[in-house]
Amino acid sequence: MATLSEAYTETPLHLQHIIPIDFDSVEEVPQSHSWPQSDDESPRRMFNLDGDHFSIPAIDLDSPDAIEMAGHACKIMGIFQVTNHGIPSSLLREVESQAWRFFTLPARAKVKALRSPSGATGYGVARIAPFFNKFMWHEGFTMMGSPLEHAREVWPHGYRKFCEVMEDYQDKMKALSERLLAMILKYLGLSEHDVDWPRLRSNACTALQLNSYPRCPDPGQAMGLAPHTDTLLLTILHQNHSAHGLQVHREGQGWVPVFPMNGALVVNVGDMLHIMSNAMFPSVVHRVIPSENTHRLTVGYFYGPPTDFHVGPIHGLTQTSGQEDAARFRSITVKDYVQMKAKNLDKALSMIRIR
Repeated sequence: MATLSEAYTETPLHLQHIIPIDFDSVEEVPQSHSWPQSDDESPRRMFNLDGDHFSIPAIDLDSPDAIEMAGHACKIMGIFQVTNHGIPSSLLREVESQAWRFFTLPARAKVKALRSPSGATGYGVARIAPFFNKFMWHEGFTMMGSPLEHAREVWPHGYRKFCEVMEDYQDKMKALSERLLAMILKYLGLSEHDVDWPRLRSNACTALQLNSYPRCPDPGQAMGLAPHTDTLLLTILHQNHSAHGLQVHREGQGWVPVFPMNGALVVNVGDMLHIMSNAMFPSVVHRVIPSENTHRLTVGYFYGPPTDFHVGPIHGLTQTSGQEDAARFRSITVKDYVQMKAKNLDKALSMIRIR
């Protein structure tokens, strides 16, 4: 069975869409990274913080109402925050520490871990970069399992701690993802049998992404991460609390901020959960804006089914009477959808939509 990393081999990128700018060497936003101000996606087009209050639901996973609250948040917003999630604060601090250890290296050291043109792991800009005319104020390090291969290139004699921390974090994030997905299935009134739970868990597609958004001379011109939805089932994001930059798009409100909450993790619905829920749960469109004063760091974990798993509306959700309950998407394997989105980005969902 193909791995998630292998699913990207058919969409190789040019080096200009892999190697980040040396942020330490620039004193102003270069033209290559300056987003047009008239564009609807301009960083300046942001929610007015003095206007209507918007907040992401915060759910205590130890609460007896956690299942209902998580399911409702998925249905209404496609995003929520969780507390009492079981991830030790000491591990979150250690992951941050190791991420800073990498991103504060000089550019010449970081590129030793550069992602290959047909690869999915290692150092580089976001894979969505080729779909936009301007570059993003971002650098990342992607892992799928052990980062040993790349970490050893950066620290020939000091890679073990980095690898141990990242592998431990991925193990605990996988367990949390399974817990959250089980809660969401219960909210939908589905059993593990309805989604072939044992096979889904046994070879899940997962990825860990360290994101760095350096200080920006003019955040109004730059884009940290351009608008997109996530591909897999769920994304779990740890934000450091020194600055906010994550924004989600809300119908009728525009771009609204997701403020960091101490001790909480952000959870958002991805395309595959949108498909499996038969569009009941929105796949949330989000972006990131850089800061002039703060170097921002986030850690994203992505969880999805095995690459040969067929993703489609869950049978139990399309069985009630009424035309409105018919399947809205055709079934597609995880590998095929990953490759479709790697070539089409925001058009992928519409390409498998039935009506």
